[in-house]
This record gives sequence, C-alpha cells and structure tokens, in this order.
Amino acid sequence: MWTWLQRIASPPHFYRLAGRLVPWLAVLTTLLVAAGLVGGLGFSPADYQQGDAFRIIFVHVPSAWMSMFIYVVMAIAGAIFLVWNQKVADVLAGASAPIGASFTFLALVTGAVWGKPMWGAWWVWDARLTSELVLLFLYLGIIALRSAIEDRRNAGRAAAVLSLVGVVNIPIIHYSVMWWNTLHQGPTVTKLDSPSIHLSMLIPLLVMALGFKLFYATTVLMRARCDLLSRERESPWAEEASRS
Repeated sequence: MWTWLQRIASPPHFYRLAGRLVPWLAVLTTLLVAAGLVGGLGFSPADYQQGDAFRIIFVHVPSAWMSMFIYVVMAIAGAIFLVWNQKVADVLAGASAPIGASFTFLALVTGAVWGKPMWGAWWVWDARLTSELVLLFLYLGIIALRSAIEDRRNAGRAAAVLSLVGVVNIPIIHYSVMWWNTLHQGPTVTKLDSPSIHLSMLIPLLVMALGFKLFYATTVLMRARCDLLSRERESPWAEEASRS
C-alpha cells in the first residue's frame, strides 16, 4: 500500500495518471450536472412555503458543501507536504485554493439571492453566513500568501500552516446552526435519522453534489498537471511531456 502511494506521489506518474483520468471525469461531470439540473429544475415539485424560489438549493447547497470539502482536502494535503515533503501534495493544495474560493463565493452569492425573498435582506450577520465569509477570506489569504512568497517550497509551507490553522472554522460552519440562534435553516440532508427533504428534491440535490465533486476533481487535476509541468520543466520527463 505504501509503495503504491509513493508511486502515485511521483510527479511523472501523477502527471500521466491525471492525464488519463481527466477526460473520463469531465464526461461524468457533464452528465451528472445536467441530470441534477434537469431533475431539480424540471421534475422536483415547488416547495410548499418557498415556491420555486427554493430551486436555488441545487446550486447553493452543493457549493457550500464543496467550499468546506475542498478546504479539508487542502489542509490534509498541506499536512502531508509539511510532514513528508511530498511535492504532489503541495501542488494539489495550491491547485485547490482558487477552486475552493470560487465555490465559497458562489455559495455566498446564491445564499444572498435566496435570502433576499426569504429574509427580506441580501445579507445578515448570521453565524453560518459569517463563518462562510471567514472561509472565503482564508482561501484568499492562502492564495495571496502563495503569490507573495517567491520560493515555492516556503510558500507551500506557509500556506499549509495557514490551512491547518484555519481548518478550525469548518466545524464552526457546519454546527453554527445548532450552536447559535440563527436565521439559517438547520440540518436537512445531513440528519442521520431521516432527511427533512422529499426524495424528489433529495435525489437531484445529491446528484448535483456528486457532479460538483467530480468537477472539482477534473479541474484540480488539470491545474495540478500544469503546475507540475511548470515546476519540473528542467527534468527529462517534463521536457518529453511538453513535446508530446
């Protein structure tokens, strides 16, 4: 197992493996997102309280999930880089940051669009909204830190430390609706006993969530391949890959 992991962590092997996976992941992403949108917008019934306004859930909720998921992936990759000095882990962490920031921004924007008709305001300093905004600032800080430090190894270490410090915000986002009195609705899908959402809405939502995850996998592998090729441009395998 350890040998297999070490092989994947080899830059040339990772580059080739990612190149083979990207086309398949892109096709699956397109199919899942299309199916989720058709199911959510075309076949799910209107909510009995919110009407058709609830349909933004099929973008907002998966975006919010992805904002947290990607940050955790980034923190784990950063920890691996700090402990074992694995270049691929640092590359994945760096490639994840802009994607995670984009999902976080999308979650905040769609939340504001949803909140206006429901709460009568585009923004309130709600615990869930505020902690999600802090997450966006963490992403932007990590991106800025990587850009500000010229030495990539030192930049990766600094970004990894910030990622690990900021990971404390993830449980705050998740549990904020239970810890504090908040306008944001409580857990629905993540309730282990029975989700508070009808199956006709739940299935398209989960399909969209899976599609968003595969979109992340596709884009992070594409970005990681480009970054690896740039970092390893002096090595024989990178020169050969750039010519092919």
